[in-house]
Amino acid sequence: MRNELNFSGGPGALPESVLRHAQQAVVALPETGLSVLGMSHRSSWFREVLDETERNLRALLGIPDGYHVLFTQGGSSLQFSALPMSFLRGCGRTAEYIVSGYWSAKAPQEARLEGDTRIVWDGAPQQYRRLPDAGELHLSPDAAYLHYVSNETVEGVEFSETPGLPDVPLVCDMSSNIASAPLDVSRYHLIYAHAQKNLGPAGVTLVILRDDFLQRAASPLPAMLDYRTHVQARSVYNTPPVFAIYVLMLVTRWLRDEIGGLAAMAALNRAKAQLIYGALDAHPDFFRVHALRPYRSAMNVAFQLPDAATEAQFLHTAAEAGFAGLEGHRSIGGLRISLYNAVTLQAAATLAAWLTEFQRRHG
Repeated sequence: MRNELNFSGGPGALPESVLRHAQQAVVALPETGLSVLGMSHRSSWFREVLDETERNLRALLGIPDGYHVLFTQGGSSLQFSALPMSFLRGCGRTAEYIVSGYWSAKAPQEARLEGDTRIVWDGAPQQYRRLPDAGELHLSPDAAYLHYVSNETVEGVEFSETPGLPDVPLVCDMSSNIASAPLDVSRYHLIYAHAQKNLGPAGVTLVILRDDFLQRAASPLPAMLDYRTHVQARSVYNTPPVFAIYVLMLVTRWLRDEIGGLAAMAALNRAKAQLIYGALDAHPDFFRVHALRPYRSAMNVAFQLPDAATEAQFLHTAAEAGFAGLEGHRSIGGLRISLYNAVTLQAAATLAAWLTEFQRRHG
């Protein structure tokens, strides 16, 4: 298996240039002579890493004034709890959730511990193969917030339109498609994303939080689950994941300097997805894509083959050919191709050709 042919659902591939810089930094940072793994989180060097990472993200994502950028821990799973603890507990209103797949189904389970929670749409009856159309969402103008997951990694469905009502705070888990295309941050009150898809290695979670929304947060809260703690401490309340944040900074440089920004990244991601879906759609009786066509994700392609034996043969021969990470998620089985930012167009073309050849031999 080879790094350049890593199609894992997460942790996902990292750009080659980022890996080279990270490799050097593990031994010794050029700026300090010390390993990044031994750098103090209280050092001036790390403060500049945090500041540059925030500057780069603000520029790439177009984050307006009035938003905090935080680097936290615990992944999306901790955000499932921190969000309702802060903005549902004791507010006297109902939080609304769109359940579109495996990960978004977990979020309301945590919210119910804090207050009234309503699922406004659930894709389970359709096996999470589609997303709600605007007319299917009956939303309350008095909701505490509306929460959704923009891209479901397990089932391979992705929102192409932003849901919600203008006066209801909108919260989104963008863990698996943030920075894959331009984004209107001003539509959201809170965005969160763990890093191990498009942003870097596991260990750090990006939070983008509107200040006027923060003012509504309940009090008191446990320090580590209180967004105000991290705002006041500038993301160093406790020892943060220094290495993960350093690599995140390198990824933002790569997006800015080597890719040319998120519009260019989006064009590459569309081209990669077209190659893979094109190979699969050429033989629909053999490659059975999970998501219905209008809702397909550009990041994750979930599919099945005619039987388990053929899928086992697929994974075996794929590994022999150097491909990695093609197993489907344990919840639905099958196979999955993840096309995160660091997966190159050439890698997608190589896999598309291999898919065609595999079908020719085993179809």
